[in-house]
Amino acid sequence: MVRFVAELRRLKDETGLSVVQVAERTGYSEASWQRYFGARSLAPREAVDRLVELAGAGAATVSALQDAAQEAWKSVGSAVGPEESAEETDSDVQDPEQGPEPGSAPVAEPVGEPTLTREPVRRRVPDTRTVLTSVFSALLGAAVTLAITQPWSTATASAAPAAAAVKPPAKSPVAYHCTYEQSGGKWFAGNSATGSDLVMDGQAGPEVAEVQCLLQHAGISPGGVDGAFGPMTLHAVIQEQLAHHIDVDGQVGPQTWAALRG
Repeated sequence: MVRFVAELRRLKDETGLSVVQVAERTGYSEASWQRYFGARSLAPREAVDRLVELAGAGAATVSALQDAAQEAWKSVGSAVGPEESAEETDSDVQDPEQGPEPGSAPVAEPVGEPTLTREPVRRRVPDTRTVLTSVFSALLGAAVTLAITQPWSTATASAAPAAAAVKPPAKSPVAYHCTYEQSGGKWFAGNSATGSDLVMDGQAGPEVAEVQCLLQHAGISPGGVDGAFGPMTLHAVIQEQLAHHIDVDGQVGPQTWAALRG
């Protein structure tokens, strides 16, 4: 969910437009986009598609992140109780204290009957479910802000540069093959024996080819085995993480390696 909202904000920045201008060009209100960018509501697919079109970006990666965000949102909804909808709408609700809408026919009071004094409208006290949902939205918004302003890392500050280092793409195309064998209860495909190296979107090399082979072995297509971590491989990794109830981040770390080799 955090990566999906961060991606929405990045796309908005790439357009060079303000939130008001994004609202005008997508057909979704400014208030809606404020909720989407603030992780208080899950952006509908049509709104995301229009933002992607404005930014001139590829839709595959955003679509994969949105699928993962929807699963995460459903999990939160089941924890705090059923809600009317995870995707909020922009319909205005008439306030009972504002009276009838302009142009509507006035309601005639019965002739000869005494006029009753209207009792003050009592404000409904939010129930526990509403409070929990609001707290979750606030925490999620804070997490999105932190993910954007602070690079995410599980290592210490001194080790962060080394952990964040990404192997450069291969300079020339390499032909990779999947040669499956099982050793010690784990599956290997003949390209890499690692079980801890971090593999992520944008990388290339034998570790990526190993991930792609193991995804195929698990019945999830990464779009081929070419050693390049692209949108289709990202989508396949997310599906594997969802299937094994691993934290969905689209990256292959120790937990995802264990699931692929198990």
